[in-house]
Amino acid sequence: MNIPINIAVVGVGGFACFATAEFIKIPGVILVGGYDENEKNLLKLKEIDQSAILFSSLEEICSDPTVDLVYIATPPFLHYSQSKVALLAGKHVICEKPAATLVIQARELRTLAEEKNLLYVVNLMQRYNPLYESVNNLIQKNILGDFLHGFFENYASDQFLPKEHWFWDEKKSGGIFIEHGVHFFDMFTGWLGEGEVVASKKMERKDSEAIWSRVQSVVKYDKGLVNFYHGFDQPKIMDRQEMRLLFEKGEITLYEWVPTELKITALCTNEELKALHQIFPNAEFKILESFEEMQISKGNFKDIKYQYKIKMDSGVALQKQNLYKELVTNMFIDQMTWINDKTHIRKINQDNAVDSLKIAEVSENRAIKIYN
Repeated sequence: MNIPINIAVVGVGGFACFATAEFIKIPGVILVGGYDENEKNLLKLKEIDQSAILFSSLEEICSDPTVDLVYIATPPFLHYSQSKVALLAGKHVICEKPAATLVIQARELRTLAEEKNLLYVVNLMQRYNPLYESVNNLIQKNILGDFLHGFFENYASDQFLPKEHWFWDEKKSGGIFIEHGVHFFDMFTGWLGEGEVVASKKMERKDSEAIWSRVQSVVKYDKGLVNFYHGFDQPKIMDRQEMRLLFEKGEITLYEWVPTELKITALCTNEELKALHQIFPNAEFKILESFEEMQISKGNFKDIKYQYKIKMDSGVALQKQNLYKELVTNMFIDQMTWINDKTHIRKINQDNAVDSLKIAEVSENRAIKIYN
């Protein structure tokens, strides 16, 4: 990776500071400075790097010839205009999700970046998770048979989202599907291929006009449906997430919105059990039942062959916060490698930014409104 590369930050909130601190740990990555309309936020850059320049505007950043890349971490309604300004100025762009609040805007940014041969990517860091890779490997090898059904249940917290927060203003956030759901639409697309929204709903919070705190979308993939539910209405201590994928011969369950733990219950042959051990070498396997001869049962109008019924537990050794650090670091290294070698195949690119938003936008536009 032929760095150095100089970066500037726009929108110096908590996550931006967290991510930037990880970016500059990579040898050769230098923080030039940043901009935030809130001076108290902007001063946080000095805690990361005392030499950071406190710019007065995005335009000032873009006119600085020492800045190579702009990292945008502002609210969603600003992403399109700010990314466009940076790209037009010849700067590479990494933007927090979503790419924009409209797909047409995301497509424009993708085209602009491609025409100018610049990096443009949204930080859909889920694909850098080792557990994401392991699940993808298992699916591609068809170890558990065909996919049947899945769900993602996101019981999120609104403890730090007061009524006046931009998150609840759908003109600024795009709504929960767009502001938050793109991460998970992207994950399932990576596993299952392109999906089609077949149903969607959103529920208004009781006694809080125009606050849509619960949403649900059903997306059809090649061989099955996936239900996506997001609800922001609990204290932080109760924040929890779970996703499950059901196959002909078993199921995979992952926990946390950036998964840190995975469990499998499955029927498998001896060869399939060996393959699972190869994909999950550090997992704990438990044989629930074993048979001397091959068993044949029926499911999905097929013969289901197996010699074992197993349970498997796997998880990354890192704590959640350390896993986050690893993901944002690996994302950044992947993108920087492409800047220096355009033949490099990235795990996420400008297409992910558009495709994840496309499913989110359709979910938002089709949503049946449920009033309380």
